[in-house]
Amino acid sequence: MRLLRLACLFLVLSAAAAQAAEDLSVEANRKGPYVEVRARATIDAPLSVIWTTLTDYERLPEFVPGLKKSRVTSRNGPVAIVEQSGEARFLMFTFPIDVTLEAVEKPPSSLRVRVLSGTLRYLEGGYSVEPDPHSARFILHWIGTIAPDVSLPPLFGEVVMRMSIEDQFTGMVGEIDRREALRRAAEAEARRK
Repeated sequence: MRLLRLACLFLVLSAAAAQAAEDLSVEANRKGPYVEVRARATIDAPLSVIWTTLTDYERLPEFVPGLKKSRVTSRNGPVAIVEQSGEARFLMFTFPIDVTLEAVEKPPSSLRVRVLSGTLRYLEGGYSVEPDPHSARFILHWIGTIAPDVSLPPLFGEVVMRMSIEDQFTGMVGEIDRREALRRAAEAEARRK
């Protein structure tokens, strides 16, 4: 019986991840030295699960590819100062990322970030969550403008930034889906008892 429950949980987790991946899109466009990135995914999870995942700064390295460290160094109300380090990869190229960010939280649907210091010359953007007008789900957006500290050739910079954000955004969406699947499984288990 326990093996059957584990198999069902695996199927639920796989189905949730597959659903999100089908509706995930990322675009990148160069604007002078900056790259503007837009990402979008439809999420089948309550706003509370989405919000707690977005703001789980300390655990981000567990599910955001390329991120090795993330820690809150200070907090003042809705403003968190977060140090992060890791790397962005593309083919055989690796770009180190070591930044201090300001995260301004507007629960439960908006998280704005900007770089204060580090290996990104410029980063400003954020997540927003809105109800999907066609279903009971939510649409998660990331819109941001990024300029790395190193000069990247045209097209190459857009590809690197798009792929890096796509990996990170996919990791975030996958974690939201995983947490929601666990929440639903726990609810179902509680109803059975």
